[in-house]
Amino acid sequence: MHSSTPAERGGTHTRSSKFAAVVRVTSGNFLEQFDFFLFGFYATYISRIFFPAGSEFASLMLTFAVFGAGFLMRPLGAIVLGAYIDEVGRRKGLIVTLSIMASGTILIACVPAYQTIGLLAPVLVLIGRLLQGFSAGAELGGVSVYLAELATPGRRGFYTSWQSASQQVAIIVAAALGYLLNRWLTPQEIGAWGWRLPFFVGCAIVPVIFLLRRSLQETAEFEARARPVGARANWRAMLQNWRTVFAGMLLVAMTTTTFYLITVYTPTFGKSVLKLSTADSLIVTVCVGLSNFFWLPVGGALSDRVGRRPILVAIAVLAICTSYPALHWLCAAPSFGRMLAVLLWLSFFFGMYNGAMVAALAEIMPVEVRVAGFSLAFSLATALFGGFTPAVSTWLIEATHDKAAPGYWLSFAALCGLSATLALYRSSGRARASASAA
Repeated sequence: MHSSTPAERGGTHTRSSKFAAVVRVTSGNFLEQFDFFLFGFYATYISRIFFPAGSEFASLMLTFAVFGAGFLMRPLGAIVLGAYIDEVGRRKGLIVTLSIMASGTILIACVPAYQTIGLLAPVLVLIGRLLQGFSAGAELGGVSVYLAELATPGRRGFYTSWQSASQQVAIIVAAALGYLLNRWLTPQEIGAWGWRLPFFVGCAIVPVIFLLRRSLQETAEFEARARPVGARANWRAMLQNWRTVFAGMLLVAMTTTTFYLITVYTPTFGKSVLKLSTADSLIVTVCVGLSNFFWLPVGGALSDRVGRRPILVAIAVLAICTSYPALHWLCAAPSFGRMLAVLLWLSFFFGMYNGAMVAALAEIMPVEVRVAGFSLAFSLATALFGGFTPAVSTWLIEATHDKAAPGYWLSFAALCGLSATLALYRSSGRARASASAA
């Protein structure tokens, strides 16, 4: 009988410990996206309860504006918390971001309705979103950098892809909960109180995520640094590298716009615009989450083999050329089958592009400000593009009377991503060198 050698046992232990570290560090991403998706999916109920206005369109726009306001806090969180994580370490910083995020989640779940406490209700919802946005500004960057520094040589794209993959699990769970509520409760019950139940589920898993985060180990790469920079030096370094941060923001524009279009906005688009059933929209969202979960590691692993640039360029060009035609085909004859086909096509864009993009963004950032620079670029893109995608899409449809108009917004974001990719990989030797060294 063959017995394993010490080297084999050591390799198995290393793989299992790295898998455990991936689960621990991405757990916070699960909570973040779980709550963000719930806010988008239940936007129609939230608009009536917290933002009553003269019309459904006005209430929905107010709700999506508050949803987007949380993203405006992300750049501030990236600067403040990102610098903190670069100074004190990945483990301590990610525990702080989780604490702030959990506070916002609990607040939104427990706020009484407008009819009960008046204007204080929307104000408290806004505060909860601002807290979530401030935390998320550095959460995603901190997790991505942790995974990049944890990765084995030549597999950085594959490792960092699990940052986004964990978010897809959250979308699947949230959509499944919504589907079950839709089966068990009447629309009136969901509108009155049922929509809060998934938010309470998010509150209930906070202690579990805290336990997972507390057991994280600091990355060897951070511990090997001679002397982490302080916050002021971190901010000065980001100013010196503002061109890289700006290009990184444009690089992220494609992925964050696609993501919020096919996940957060999909349920509202399906119900309010295409007039499909709630069940159809939720089933499509679950399928999109599963598709994203599949394509993300594929995109990351493929970029490890062929390079980041070919993946980013190819997917951006496809998105520019096909986003509007695909949505126009869907809107011409709305059906469950067409919606599923179009959203899975856009999901392919997101998974492949994002799988390569996260590793690329980590590689182009100077090591001393890696978390802050990554977080600021991602947060600016999310604030200016992704976070306002539901609001922009709603406005475009209203202004143009074209139900496929969100395709213009996605094509524009893809053009930004393509421009940034060509600029970065033409002018930045660091990006190519880092990618080859990974």
